[in-house]
Amino acid sequence: MTRSVPAKEPVLPGGPRSGGHRRGPVDGGPPFRKPRWSKAYAFGLVTGAMFLFAWAGQFVFQLMAETSQAEQHGQSFSWGDFLAQFLASTFENWQSEFLQLVWQAAGLAIFYYWGSSQSRESDERIEAKLDALLRDRNIDPARP
Repeated sequence: MTRSVPAKEPVLPGGPRSGGHRRGPVDGGPPFRKPRWSKAYAFGLVTGAMFLFAWAGQFVFQLMAETSQAEQHGQSFSWGDFLAQFLASTFENWQSEFLQLVWQAAGLAIFYYWGSSQSRESDERIEAKLDALLRDRNIDPARP
């Protein structure tokens, strides 16, 4: 006679008495598994790769322009002058982009909080839209 032991549902660390919850879907599927590192951070990796590609492109094209300009003026190319100019243009670009991004994020949050007309519709306008939809379906909005 074989005795079967019912399978225990997996719980989060700490056990069922410490408030742990079942892992996995409700239908008893496999427990939750963390995605691979590359999949979990794919957005950051792609964004970082695009950033490095763009920055390298800026470096190459600015280097080409600087060497061409030095040749036109009969001067020798100087890495010290080039790197100072490259870093200055990089930080100017970042400053304008980050200020724009911060304004968009902070401005949107502030205006949404204040309830500007761009972030929220008035109750009357929503009711008018609902009444129009009800009339389209031959339902009298005055009679619920």
